[in-house]
Amino acid sequence: MSSADAPRWTRLEPDARREQILACATRLFGERPYAEVSTTDIAREAGVARGLLNHYFGQKRDLYLKVVKRMLLMPGLEEKVSATGSLRQRVERSVEWYLDTVAAHGKTYVAVTGAGSIADPEVERIIAEADDVAAAKTLQFLGLKVEVGSDARHRAMMRSYAGLVKSTIREWIRGGTLSREDAHLLLSESLITIVRDVFPHLHQQPGPERPAPKAASKRSKDAK
Repeated sequence: MSSADAPRWTRLEPDARREQILACATRLFGERPYAEVSTTDIAREAGVARGLLNHYFGQKRDLYLKVVKRMLLMPGLEEKVSATGSLRQRVERSVEWYLDTVAAHGKTYVAVTGAGSIADPEVERIIAEADDVAAAKTLQFLGLKVEVGSDARHRAMMRSYAGLVKSTIREWIRGGTLSREDAHLLLSESLITIVRDVFPHLHQQPGPERPAPKAASKRSKDAK
């Protein structure tokens, strides 16, 4: 091999190298099923030795979990989107930003949140935690002082909305059955309705009833 044909290795700082590898992995996991992507493929795409990839991220599954987190945790919302203005303005800006973020790696987003995701309890756990984090960030961004988990029904509503977000993005990115404008309209109006109309209504309605403990039921019968 001549010097002209030899690969040119670019020296990067560790953080920059990690980002480069992660970006290459994100792209490949979106283009092919998980089983068809090897660490050798990712290393070749990133222009690094496979040992360096393993040094930074461990095995393929570990790197895949990093990609899942990157796709779902909404990094940068607070820094890049102004949390001022009316409820509608804040919602529409946040949805616009999210669609921009997803558009950069749409195929990977669909893969890690849909049928393309690997059947792995850790992936399922990360997706569930990411839904909670995204819900908390969204509520805080909209100026609602609600901690996800402190109100089970608020939490359930936002997790249901997260399911709508994923389905809408799949229809837009993979199916082409919705345009970006359709996705923006659906997600914005749905979130505005939840915050403006549904959340206040929850406070006026009792929560779901829970069955009484068996011991308490027995004491009630004895009292009769």
